[in-house]
Amino acid sequence: MSFWILLCHLLLALHVNAAEQQIIYRTIKVRGDATIATTNDDYVCATLDWWPADKCNYNQCPWGNSSLFNLDINHPFLASAIKAFNPLRIRLGGSLQDRLVYGTPNLGNSCLPFERMDDALLGFSKGCLSLRRWDELNTLFQKTSAVVTFGLNALHGRHYIGHGVWGGAWNSTNARDFIRYTVSKGYPVDSWEFGNELSGHGIGASVDAKVYGGDLIGLKSVLDDLYKNISSKPLLLAPGGFYERQWYAQLLESSGSGVVDAVTHHIYNLGGGDDPHLSNKILDPQYLNLVSNTYIDLQNIIQKHGPWASSWVGEAGGAFNSGGRFISNTFLNSFWYLDQLGMASKFNTKAYCRQTLIGGNYGLLDTKTFIPNPDYYSALLWHRLMGKGVLSVDHNQSSFLRVYAHCSKEKAGISLVLINLSNSTEFRIRIQKEMNGTNSMECETKKKVSFPMVRRRRHTALERNHPTI
Repeated sequence: MSFWILLCHLLLALHVNAAEQQIIYRTIKVRGDATIATTNDDYVCATLDWWPADKCNYNQCPWGNSSLFNLDINHPFLASAIKAFNPLRIRLGGSLQDRLVYGTPNLGNSCLPFERMDDALLGFSKGCLSLRRWDELNTLFQKTSAVVTFGLNALHGRHYIGHGVWGGAWNSTNARDFIRYTVSKGYPVDSWEFGNELSGHGIGASVDAKVYGGDLIGLKSVLDDLYKNISSKPLLLAPGGFYERQWYAQLLESSGSGVVDAVTHHIYNLGGGDDPHLSNKILDPQYLNLVSNTYIDLQNIIQKHGPWASSWVGEAGGAFNSGGRFISNTFLNSFWYLDQLGMASKFNTKAYCRQTLIGGNYGLLDTKTFIPNPDYYSALLWHRLMGKGVLSVDHNQSSFLRVYAHCSKEKAGISLVLINLSNSTEFRIRIQKEMNGTNSMECETKKKVSFPMVRRRRHTALERNHPTI
């Protein structure tokens, strides 16, 4: 069978004198006979958030009208951007989801959006999602074949104890009514996620892991009941927070076997959006490698305490507090983003949700114009070219050369991502296939397919501009 390698590459577009460039010849060995990990087909995921226009950080307010409350869902660029993935997983949630109630008939009070309230949790009042708006959002999702993950309020009914900790039982009534309505309308929510950043020390609020685990058992029972006559059952995800080993282990132990389908965690490994060293961090291989410890440790915790569950990155924006202005929405950020997609996949991460599809400085789409930012094309290329099977790569080379290999998507062969983090070194690459004494190809398909090699070349500044969707 013909064996070809498709090279998907991203090379640093910084201009340096050719005479100053060091040229290094390297051989990359790809093991094509066995996968080391797998992802989901819809591994690439993006988020839509609840933050209103007056969510501000560092004297800037970059969210505009990107909230799930007021996003222009009829904008043609939005639908086209989602459809291009066929399908795109979209996670609906974020910090304010634990301040959100749902406008069901039994709510008992007015259904209003969030308002700025400086002395309230996270600086905003409680908000309410009307059923009318939920219908409108689902019109968009169904039109674009989006795969939807919805984040539920895990603080409803609890009370503040002190030191950021919330206690008491979770009140599931409003969530149950909302899910019942969703099922009655036939809206295909693929997964329900319980809470946002309440794990460990939490962001603004936290809940004890054992209490959280007990509530997950209750939510699982609600889902089993409401979906008992539905053939396709939704997944239950949790906790959508920052990884802390002991808390995550207790959550899995207390919720028990088969309750949580996927353990979700958040990645903002570049620090704050106002960090003056943000650009340097993105191009520093040693710094980028640090987050691998989180993936390794979480993988071990799941294997030990919850082998029935998979691992997802439920939210990742690189830099927290809305991202870095003039950085998170530029070509430079794709070095971080593609490296993260590659790194996470090696540790059996099934989905990687980018914060955001639109909103903040880190949106894949521009908040005002809906025109794609460079990372949108990185996400789309990954989704179209990189299959589920993750392959072993041995290059023993400079840490500035990042290499990730997957079985090609829906085609025979292997797709590679090559990232050159150095602006002073040019790598000239030779690809070598290794089969470990067998002619069997893990990435083969029954249909004989061959396709041309896309050769490595240096991008110019002009090529950062995007075409119309």
